[in-house]
Amino acid sequence: MVEKEKFLIDTNSFVAPYRLYYAFDLVPTYWKELSKKADTGRLILLDMVKDEIDKGQDALSDWLARQTGFIVCSHVSEEIINQYQEVLRYVQTCGLYREQALAAWAPANIADPWLIAAAKVNDYTIITGEVSSGGLSPKTPNKNAKIPDVANAFGVKTADLYYMMRQLAIKI
Repeated sequence: MVEKEKFLIDTNSFVAPYRLYYAFDLVPTYWKELSKKADTGRLILLDMVKDEIDKGQDALSDWLARQTGFIVCSHVSEEIINQYQEVLRYVQTCGLYREQALAAWAPANIADPWLIAAAKVNDYTIITGEVSSGGLSPKTPNKNAKIPDVANAFGVKTADLYYMMRQLAIKI
């Protein structure tokens, strides 16, 4: 049996649809369909992402609190912690980033490096609104690390929300 792709969803892939284009009152079908697909076991939330959304105390956090199908992945496991350290080490030593990129990702409450670590350990595809910086070069190190660029260095697939919607056959 072929294992179906599982999606680890970044906070921005909930917040942007909620705030920008799939407002609950205008496009409720999106949220209903997403809720149905959560029951497939293919939609994963890093515990830190769930916490970030919960802090919003808004309609999105209320919706998420009612969902039972999302699998919540704890970032506190030996394998994920070890991989997280590798991710930070890469940002620090690869030569493509300035010190401020590491400083932005180093606080333990920043989900981005944890997402990459959890996706690497569990073979998840990260769904994020972030896009690659493109053209990374040691000659002009970047001040910001982006999930797609760092994930790529670890062989972790990233995609946008529409990719996930197509894979899950979400139609609105």
